[in-house]
Amino acid sequence: IRLASIHQQTKFLSGGNQQKVVIAKWLLTNPKLLVMDEATQGIDVKAKSEIYSIVRELAENGFSVIFISSEVPEVRRVSDRILVIADGEVVGEFKRGARQDEIMKKALSGKQEHLDNQVVS
Repeated sequence: IRLASIHQQTKFLSGGNQQKVVIAKWLLTNPKLLVMDEATQGIDVKAKSEIYSIVRELAENGFSVIFISSEVPEVRRVSDRILVIADGEVVGEFKRGARQDEIMKKALSGKQEHLDNQVVS
C-alpha cells in the first residue's frame, strides 16, 4: 500500500489501495472464509492484478475465498472452481482453465432457461 505519509487517511488513498486496506482488515480477524463481491470494480489494472495475486496467495495458503464478479476473465484468473448462478440456482460448474466461451454460454443459457420458466401474471 502506497502512502504519502504514515498519517495519510484511507479515504485519501487510491481505490486499489483502499481495497488492499479492506482486505488487510479482514485478514486481521483470522477468517476461515472471505467473500469478495466485485472486489476490483472501479480500480486500475495494476491494482486489479495485485488483488488477483493476493486472492491466489490466500487460496494457496488454505484460505477459502468466494470471489464474485460479473467479469468472466477475472473469475477465470483467480478461481479453482467456477459456479455460474442464475436466479439463486447453480446452472453450471467449471474447473480452473475452463474456456471463457464455455462459461459465458452456460451463463447466458442459464439465465434464458430461468426466464423461460417464469410465470407471467
